[in-house]
Amino acid sequence: MAESNDISSTSEPSLTTRARYVILVFAFLGWMLAGMHLSITGLASSPVSMDLLNVDLESGTLRDVDKPRVTSWYGWIKSGFLIGAALGGLVFGRLGDRFGRTKALGLAILCYSVMTGIAYFAETPGQFLVLRFLAGLGVGGTWPNGVSLVAEAWSNLSRPMLAGVMGTSANVGILAFSQLTAMEAWKITPDSWRWVMVLGFSPVVLGLICILLVPESPRWLQSRKESTTETQTKVGFTEIFRPPLLATTLVGIGLASVPLIGGWGSSSWIIPWADQMDMGTLKSKISVYRSLTGVVGSLLGGWFASLLGRRRCYLLTSLFALICAQYTFWFLEPTHPMFLFWVAALGFFSGIYFGWLPLCLPELFVTRVRSTGAGVSFNFGRILTVVTILTTSTMIVMLGSNFPLIGKVTSLIYAIGIVLIVLAPIKSDGELQD
Repeated sequence: MAESNDISSTSEPSLTTRARYVILVFAFLGWMLAGMHLSITGLASSPVSMDLLNVDLESGTLRDVDKPRVTSWYGWIKSGFLIGAALGGLVFGRLGDRFGRTKALGLAILCYSVMTGIAYFAETPGQFLVLRFLAGLGVGGTWPNGVSLVAEAWSNLSRPMLAGVMGTSANVGILAFSQLTAMEAWKITPDSWRWVMVLGFSPVVLGLICILLVPESPRWLQSRKESTTETQTKVGFTEIFRPPLLATTLVGIGLASVPLIGGWGSSSWIIPWADQMDMGTLKSKISVYRSLTGVVGSLLGGWFASLLGRRRCYLLTSLFALICAQYTFWFLEPTHPMFLFWVAALGFFSGIYFGWLPLCLPELFVTRVRSTGAGVSFNFGRILTVVTILTTSTMIVMLGSNFPLIGKVTSLIYAIGIVLIVLAPIKSDGELQD
């Protein structure tokens, strides 16, 4: 009876229940620690920039004359990290389709760990930017391989729940790191940020174990066995951007771009907005509230998608995220008593996307190109997010750090999500394609 949960047919390699749980644990931890690195970029970039730019603080606050420089470098570092993540989704996604999900997952974890460890020695903002770009490669490569590995190793009945678990993992990493730095003893300041790089290096052990011990996806093994050498060589970036896969890839990119731009290009400006008003732990508290409800939202995202339907779930999520973001930027400020409540609400609806995506993006692609297709779809939106960040960084400097105005405009991306999901040809059967 235990074998009835096997996703594969009798002709495919099988996995034991223990092997499935090993896959789930390592995929979860890999993406959870990638979430920690997402949080490192968001919370540490401003203090690092202040330190490496030799900025003098007046009574613990940033001088007006230094705000444009710090804001600009904050935007550049975030953008470099996101460009790296976008390219990492392509590079490591292709490695996963060609050489195996577990090897590519392990290499991606090693990449973000080692590059962050080297950042301990950064002496200029430019050096830190380059190293965050390289760390971003690994973070971007972790998602497609981890999600594809779990989707292919577990039964269709289990996938909605496991999609929620995988969507939750990054938020768990963000929450844990945010909670740590919200404590006075561990807050990130211009004088004490290098310990964060040491912490970011620690997943290197996980990456090595993943390469050596984690079992491979049975669907991938069977696909490689049945494919000809010529077919295997075709797998990659060019194929998913040619008919008949082109339309599918564009749909995936569009649907994944909305929450990425909403999170990085809009909502994340709440952090430097709070940092300008309170140089203490307020920014970490905001991150805690946002990520805590994000954990709940992403855990329920796959279940909501199954209960409500893929299309309706995405539409309602976009609608409520739009309402929360617009209310926050129009009527509140970081020191308002209700600010954390609305940040938490926005975090919940933003989190649902990241339970929806691990379930639905792998369903769009066949096994042979699943890791590449899901990786490009999920991470390509980061390039669009970079454009948003750089544009808004320039506007913020020009507008005198008017973060609320920028938030009002950029959070309209959720309205675009409503239009996209109405037009997208999303299937509702929930089956993985062979």
